[in-house]
Amino acid sequence: MDEERFDKAMAQIDEANRQDQVMEEVNGQAYPKELIYGQRMTIWLQRMAPEASEVLKLAVRCQHIQRWKILRQDYPEGRTGYKRWRTDLAKFHAETAAAILYDVGYDDETIHRVQSLVRKEQFKVDPEAQTLEDVACLVFLDHYFAAFSKKHDEEKLVDIVRKTWKKMSDKGRTAALGIALPEGLKAVVGKALG
Repeated sequence: MDEERFDKAMAQIDEANRQDQVMEEVNGQAYPKELIYGQRMTIWLQRMAPEASEVLKLAVRCQHIQRWKILRQDYPEGRTGYKRWRTDLAKFHAETAAAILYDVGYDDETIHRVQSLVRKEQFKVDPEAQTLEDVACLVFLDHYFAAFSKKHDEEKLVDIVRKTWKKMSDKGRTAALGIALPEGLKAVVGKALG
């Protein structure tokens, strides 16, 4: 691995996410939301797959790159609108990642592989795509589930946990069970898995 090129790519990905106007408070300090998200993804990847490939490390950091540029509210309500939004987001993230990776000198093969992972293509049969999906689910449960739970009733939360669980590998599920959740959310997880 060309460490200098990799570091340049990660810095440019972070710089792109630093432009997020939505701030999230972490330990009393405000940070751009998607910058923190990318860093959390990297931390969970290190826990789950310390020997992860360069392409997987890049894809994990790009997962939500500049997500704020394509808003959910610009799509119709309901499942069809949601799916179209997610598809457009995946395409946008993959294209944005490719532009950065080309800029720092990655070859076509590496870039196409990162794009495939960012789009989560074949995540149930591609071990690296599955790892990326596990990491995304773990970041959600660890950092966003509590806030999400305040906006939804228990039935919706149980459904979300079941859907999240379905996407994860056995290794991901084991890691998820180790996340310290508030008692109320532990109960939701218990109900979803029971």
